[in-house]
Amino acid sequence: MKKSSPARQDCHNALRGVMEMSETRRVLRPNRAQLELRPTDLESLLPEDHRARVVWDWVTGLDLSAFYDEIGSVEGQAGRPAIDPAILLSLWTYATLEAVGSARALERLCEAHDAYRWICGGVSVSYRTLALFRVEHEERLSALLTESVVQLIDAGLVEMKRVTQDGMRVRASAGAASFRRRKRLRELRSEVAKELAALRRELDADPAASTRRERAAREWAAKDRLRRVREALKQLEQVEAKKTAAEKEEARASTTDPEARVMKMADGGFRPAYNAQLASDSETGVIVGVAVTNAGRDPGELAPMRQQLERCYGRAPAEMLVDGGYVALHVIEAIEAEGCRIYAPPMRPRDPGRDPFRPLPNDTPAVVRWRRRMGTAGGKKKYRKRCEGECLNAQARNRGLWQLLVRGAHRVRCVLLLHGLAHNAMRTHALRRAVAEAA
Repeated sequence: MKKSSPARQDCHNALRGVMEMSETRRVLRPNRAQLELRPTDLESLLPEDHRARVVWDWVTGLDLSAFYDEIGSVEGQAGRPAIDPAILLSLWTYATLEAVGSARALERLCEAHDAYRWICGGVSVSYRTLALFRVEHEERLSALLTESVVQLIDAGLVEMKRVTQDGMRVRASAGAASFRRRKRLRELRSEVAKELAALRRELDADPAASTRRERAAREWAAKDRLRRVREALKQLEQVEAKKTAAEKEEARASTTDPEARVMKMADGGFRPAYNAQLASDSETGVIVGVAVTNAGRDPGELAPMRQQLERCYGRAPAEMLVDGGYVALHVIEAIEAEGCRIYAPPMRPRDPGRDPFRPLPNDTPAVVRWRRRMGTAGGKKKYRKRCEGECLNAQARNRGLWQLLVRGAHRVRCVLLLHGLAHNAMRTHALRRAVAEAA
């Protein structure tokens, strides 16, 4: 029998020594079957200054009577109790601050995350309930945004004399391939209508061909697709109205989100998007107005925002700060005529030697005043306060407002309103804390 070499024998001896040493070492190994009794409650899970508590206190301080009035479950009658609207609004407000935009993700967090569990307080919430609540209360959410600002105005924390407005393009929940021309949209409408008719004939011929749930799902999907194709044809008329006769043949609309439009994004690319408009008080950063449009340019959004503020608060701001994208001479003339001063940089002249602040021969008196105002040191100093709008957009991006998970302009506005409410919740907390510390 062949003997092992001395080197190999030494290696075996060393390995045997390590094995013997490991057998003598004692370690603590996990025992996951061990039962534990931990007396705890949800109230003790969060510290006193946790953001979830701030959100809950702020939401419960709002007037939610419009949400409670629509609840059909009342004491003394049969029926399952409804989930408190304060819970649903607090969940979405806190989720927005934490950059959570999915109803399914929020449902999972309500089961696994202490902050969301604290807000729920033992109430079980499904993703369907959360998804419907987010998009079904546009008018109520808008009223709450107005109320949140009015409370600060009444407390003397917001004056709303100077408002900053800025827009940003937010990616729509639609692909570029979903945009079709009129000919293809008509073909799709005919195909889906035939598919729906064939489905109904199949069900009439053999009612037991599929389960009730499958039958309802197939029929709903066909109806929804037909509705979206018809809406795309309707939206296509608006797109064609803005194009020349030669360009109308190339007009397209999306069958996924018919109200979305292809826009130039911040990175220079073109993608389906919505134009989100946010107006804020330049001194405090509180959001005072929210608007959504599918226009790719901003000049036409200045007057509607001013009208919205006047309608909501009974008065319009005396000054509005906007960037150069809002500059249109007829818009400036119209708003200046209503007593509102516009602070926006003049357009860069083609002649590099011409002073952009010097009035032109065809300028109206309002435009002349605007140009001269922007050329003064005081005008430039006030315009620098417009950076608050840029900060607002950056915060919205940090909170997940890069791509929308909902479709349709009214649903997109609901998402933006939730962003406005979440932002105002934190600004209200900060302003009131500053006052308390100064007292």
